[in-house]
Amino acid sequence: MDFSKAPNSRKLQLCRTYFYAGFALLPFVWAINVCWCFEEAFRKPPFPEQSQIKRFVIYSAVGTLLWLVAIIAWIITFQTNRTSWGATADYMSFMIPLGSA
Repeated sequence: MDFSKAPNSRKLQLCRTYFYAGFALLPFVWAINVCWCFEEAFRKPPFPEQSQIKRFVIYSAVGTLLWLVAIIAWIITFQTNRTSWGATADYMSFMIPLGSA
């Protein structure tokens, strides 16, 4: 997304909107927010709304990393314990692999 043509107030509004949208269990929106707003937050000359944009970008990055850690932990736990969980794990699986090894 090209923020260069938008006024600073609109940049802040978009950054804030994407940050709050991430709380709807959409961590990908936080990742998009970091990618799109990083330049405005950290590399542009200072402007009044920049400190708020910077805060939303940092919080979005932290939220993305926390979700990433949680998802990786779940995947590792599920994959290593799937066979020992029996039918419960089968109900959680979309595709049931053959065998136990």
